[in-house]
Amino acid sequence: MQPKDLIELGIPRGEAMKRAFAAVAVMAAEGLDASAMRERLSEAARGEVDAEGLSEAVVEALRAVTEAVDASVYVPREEPAPWRVWGEGIDGEAVKQMERACGLPVAVRGALMPDGHVGYGLPIGGVLATRGAVIPYAVGVDIACRMKLS
Repeated sequence: MQPKDLIELGIPRGEAMKRAFAAVAVMAAEGLDASAMRERLSEAARGEVDAEGLSEAVVEALRAVTEAVDASVYVPREEPAPWRVWGEGIDGEAVKQMERACGLPVAVRGALMPDGHVGYGLPIGGVLATRGAVIPYAVGVDIACRMKLS
């Protein structure tokens, strides 16, 4: 099975996919065919592990998949992390990006600098402190472009 096959079954990348590959190995060792593996993984992604007819090792591996899928579900914060805008006249879309970023469960505090404008995961000129996470895509391609000039 390839990652794209697991994604089609509802298993996200990351820890859930890692556990799904481990479950595939356990199921293959138990003699399940590819169709049965796909069905069982799809059920596990939906949180429906049926132990009937399966060994304890397979059930345990599928429950680990369910656990990881559940843990990967995004739950927005009730209140966004505190953040501040430095400067005036900043693009409204950049402000919206910062608001969304501060709504992430891992967000601790944020700031939007005077050079703020729309970026990819985070506005360029945006800073986001997180707890227990690193967000590689929370950068822009021209960080400090105007700040260096100022």
